[in-house]
Amino acid sequence: MVFGAGFWAQEHYLKTAVSTPPAVRAEAAPTSIDPKVVAAIQARVAKSGADVGIAFETLDVRLTWSSRGDDVFHAASTMKIPVMIELFHQVREGKVKLSDPLPIKNEFHSLVNGSVFTLKPADDSETDLYKAVGQTRTLDQLCDLMVTVSSNFATNLLIQKFGIDNVRATVTSLHADGMDIKRGVEDQKAFDKGLNNTTTAHGLATLLVAIANGKAVDADSSAKMVEILERQKFNEGIPAGVPANIRVAHKTGEITKIHHDAGIVYAERPFVIVVLVRGIEDFKQSSALIAGITRDLYQASQVSATSH
Repeated sequence: MVFGAGFWAQEHYLKTAVSTPPAVRAEAAPTSIDPKVVAAIQARVAKSGADVGIAFETLDVRLTWSSRGDDVFHAASTMKIPVMIELFHQVREGKVKLSDPLPIKNEFHSLVNGSVFTLKPADDSETDLYKAVGQTRTLDQLCDLMVTVSSNFATNLLIQKFGIDNVRATVTSLHADGMDIKRGVEDQKAFDKGLNNTTTAHGLATLLVAIANGKAVDADSSAKMVEILERQKFNEGIPAGVPANIRVAHKTGEITKIHHDAGIVYAERPFVIVVLVRGIEDFKQSSALIAGITRDLYQASQVSATSH
């Protein structure tokens, strides 16, 4: 399945962050991953005992592959990608500026009945923001915290500012049909009723291809989003599966027995990869699985590139 239009010059475009889109290369028919590589990945997955959804696409769109790419998973913190896109969408529309201050208030409303709930530092991956209650932080500061250290507090503040319906509309506009964003995070009443944010590997890949190709809002906004994603602090998954000198712009998501990673890998032949994992409790084990799948697809795509 092809997730978005490919550009042969995309690697140069993203490295230089220019605003002019690269020249379009005539698309060739997508080729298939080597069956031996597919078998190796399937063996990894079977050995893990987990449910795994994978979507993979080189940015030249000449090599694509997926496995259970339309299976629905709890989105965990990967839902923060569309929140980031909505921020830049509203900046472009002139509704907000990245430098706008936002009051830090730990008070949110449940999707279920509008009742008030608060977030707890013990349940968050970042705690310094809780010390800033009563102060302000700029929208770009909150976005950075939301993505790079996966702050739940920053996420809910931004969703509350932009509106969940606007985030959903942005997902729809980018044709990421596999994503269903219903609410912010840590809404226990909604969780208890099964009202969760969900995604498919294909849905996340669609958003990342849009960012990689400069199509998420616009080229300049997309380049800025790549810079934020590159500052991700949790790098045990996709980045561990490629050589250390290769840039990776990605977002992780983890809750109990859920571990996802979705990113743009700036190899010689750049690609988007999404690996969604459900059913592994040990973080090291799920990280190793994601890294191993990434390594297999990285090697297959770079070897394949030399034959064209």
